[in-house]
Amino acid sequence: MVKPIGVLSLQGDFAEHITALKSASFECKEVRSIKDLESCFGLVIPGGESTTIGKLLSLTGLNLEIKRRFKSGDLKIWGTCAGAILCASEVISGNPVQSLNLGDYSITRNAYGNQLDGFETMLDFNEEFKVECAFIRAPQIEDLGGENWKVLARHNEKPVFAINENLLISTCHPELYENVEFYEWLKKWFFERS
Repeated sequence: MVKPIGVLSLQGDFAEHITALKSASFECKEVRSIKDLESCFGLVIPGGESTTIGKLLSLTGLNLEIKRRFKSGDLKIWGTCAGAILCASEVISGNPVQSLNLGDYSITRNAYGNQLDGFETMLDFNEEFKVECAFIRAPQIEDLGGENWKVLARHNEKPVFAINENLLISTCHPELYENVEFYEWLKKWFFERS
């Protein structure tokens, strides 16, 4: 039996991620508790309000379980927008964020402005194909620590997609578009053994 990809469903655009994953033939399930996470070998942490999601992770105890499983190599994680903020070791923000501290990098919240400053664009992904995505109150990756990071896509010379072993981060929203080639790439990444 194929284990599902979990989508953290406490707040944010988790429904859009589930729709996109199912369209790409992923088995997936909503994750709201430690029990929900048990059967998942991968987790998507969606965009939304990072401060709120951080508090809810702490209230449910999911923060500790996610960290435990990730650090043991038992859980691959894709953090998008707020999810990328929550996985960072350093969050540059006016408000405190309860980060999971999964990856050695710093990120700035709302770096592209407010909701009205949002935009859509096409990005070159890993020199393989184009990814259509939206930047909505998007953060900006400032510094990737260590040598294990690989930047997969950039916008205005700044990393937008980056990967480090079992952690994939993106500051934009590819889940709002079909992006067939990206989801095929994602499937290979989630299912390959690290």
